[in-house]
Amino acid sequence: MTIQRPGTTILPFHGKVPRIHDSAFIAPGVRIIGDVEIGPDVSVWYNCVLRGDVNRIVIGARSNIQDGTVIHCDGPDAHMPDGFPAIIGDDVLVGHMAMLHGCTLRDRAFVGLSATVMNGAVIESDGMLAAGAILSPGKVLGARQLWMGRPAKYARDLPDEALAEMQAGVARYVENGRAHLAALAAAGDGAA
Repeated sequence: MTIQRPGTTILPFHGKVPRIHDSAFIAPGVRIIGDVEIGPDVSVWYNCVLRGDVNRIVIGARSNIQDGTVIHCDGPDAHMPDGFPAIIGDDVLVGHMAMLHGCTLRDRAFVGLSATVMNGAVIESDGMLAAGAILSPGKVLGARQLWMGRPAKYARDLPDEALAEMQAGVARYVENGRAHLAALAAAGDGAA
């Protein structure tokens, strides 16, 4: 079965074709360019831009990229032979209007609304970057830590309840993505 994704731009670039798992929900208005890999049960919401034109973008299973988010990367150069790809693990929550640039989000990471994660920065598993925060280039937000501010700094460790709430959010987004996919199909704009 071929999944049709009307209202989206899915564009090969320099011989690199986006690879999108059939179970992923890609909302109308999304732009996906070049070397982008999207895993199973991922949801990429309305008006996101994933531009893998100079390096790769990888999004792991069940992660969600919420409305208006931009993901980009930096290509290799003399100082950084691998450049800065954007690598997102499994079960990651990315809030609305986030900016992810050449960074790594490990499994179960959380990026708050309108937060920015810059080149070479890493959010470790179960780490949370608060809404509006900026994680500066090369910074590492540790496992189970909450960082806040502009630039972001360590605030506190996250309790088990917060981690459980984040994972419940992942499950809700998987289900909501399936519901939106079904609604588009019913309207004649989905799977064919």
